[in-house]
Amino acid sequence: MTERSISRREFITSAAAAGVLAGGSCARPRTMGTALSAGSGTAEPLRLGVASYSLRNFTREQAIEMTRGLGVRYINFKSVHLPYEATPAEFAAARAQLAAAGLELVGGGMITFETDTDDGVRKYLDYAKAAGMPTIVCTCKPAMLSRIEKFARQYNIRIAIHNHGPEDENFPSPYDVLKAVKGMDPLMGLCVDLGHTVRAGTDPVQAIADAGSRVLDMHAKDLRDFKSADSQCIVGEGKIPISEVFRQLRAIGFTGYVNLEYEIEPDNPLPGMRQSFAYMRGVSAGLIARGS
Repeated sequence: MTERSISRREFITSAAAAGVLAGGSCARPRTMGTALSAGSGTAEPLRLGVASYSLRNFTREQAIEMTRGLGVRYINFKSVHLPYEATPAEFAAARAQLAAAGLELVGGGMITFETDTDDGVRKYLDYAKAAGMPTIVCTCKPAMLSRIEKFARQYNIRIAIHNHGPEDENFPSPYDVLKAVKGMDPLMGLCVDLGHTVRAGTDPVQAIADAGSRVLDMHAKDLRDFKSADSQCIVGEGKIPISEVFRQLRAIGFTGYVNLEYEIEPDNPLPGMRQSFAYMRGVSAGLIARGS
């Protein structure tokens, strides 16, 4: 029985409860390439988190509680939930709120490095350090990367450069990031945004295989139309081959975070986010059950 032959509710329930979804007969028919690299692989579930931009219309306290309610442990803070100008007391309060909710802050962003000076770069590394963020999801002009690399090494913070699709003059595709960080410190890598990747005409599965250990983070989303950002939908209801993406992440031994960036329905995102996580958990469980 295929995914298309059962209802959405039946699919999510069976996938989440029994872990039956995998890369085989229960998955969406393949629409893109499936080159699997010969990485070390991982037997652990992928670590699913929330990109807090999904909850941008809510306060930090609300975003934390909503994330906890989704059964998610990991969160990446957008500056709307922790301002760049926060005081030491505000940083401490945010860390305490996260700890009380049992959440782990796994990154910050999306951050734009605007100024190619030491002070211009340092301020965002100082921000990440004060917040306890191990990873910065960011963008910049390619010429700034060597300066950013210097501070990444100094602070031991990962720099995950975010591709933004065909409108992005710097990094439309993961391959543009990969080319720019070639030969740099392993702290310099990619945040693969699935929606922007397919809109750039790039196969996300192949891109992950080619980037390998440079994939430091991921923004998960789904689209019904690979040419339209406005076609974003609940994960599993679109055309992005989530099962194959997850299988490739496992194949490269990915140890970062797959953070749901649910940009639609900003005033009432929880129902769609809940369904998206149910689908992604089902995919992840099914892959483990099948040893894929």
